[in-house]
Amino acid sequence: MEDKKSVIYDSAKKLFSTKGFKETNISEITKIAGMAVGTFYNYYSSKEKLFMDIFLEENAKMKQACFQSLNLEQPPIKVIDQMIKLNVAGIKSNPILREWYNKSVFEKLEQVYREENGIDTVDFLYDNFLELITLWQKQDKIRKDIDSKMIMLVFAAVINVDTHKEEIGIEYFPELLHLMTELIMKGLMDCNE
Repeated sequence: MEDKKSVIYDSAKKLFSTKGFKETNISEITKIAGMAVGTFYNYYSSKEKLFMDIFLEENAKMKQACFQSLNLEQPPIKVIDQMIKLNVAGIKSNPILREWYNKSVFEKLEQVYREENGIDTVDFLYDNFLELITLWQKQDKIRKDIDSKMIMLVFAAVINVDTHKEEIGIEYFPELLHLMTELIMKGLMDCNE
């Protein structure tokens, strides 16, 4: 049974990567998978749910690779800037992740993302960055008067702004996230870099 789910997943991933979310349909996925359309519904409730599973896995892998690529010897503002740049480059280079900024589909995707608690798939980043924030505070690189967990909540708020692209204006992303993060980091640092 798990093999069929994997075949559907892999077939959909190929189609989503080449055709995009909107232009891919369930009958194409099952045709490539060599299965009946009804079999699809044994494993996924919708195309959106399947896409979100693929998206969340791709997003987590990309963010893990970004974090591992960071030069943590840099000043905090440069580390965060590097993370943002790596994240943007990762999104731009991955056709599945690029769909997050596809104006014609992001509403559906964001709804499923919220329902699936998508932010939970990158929890590993929270732990890694919390450690880093605590270290920077011990090294007097950022303010100590703000609890490290509160600083992480500030960053979580920045990330959550991304799920409100429509209200703000999708044309401002991801530049808005970069600017917000830069301003926050400057406010957290004891001295100007």
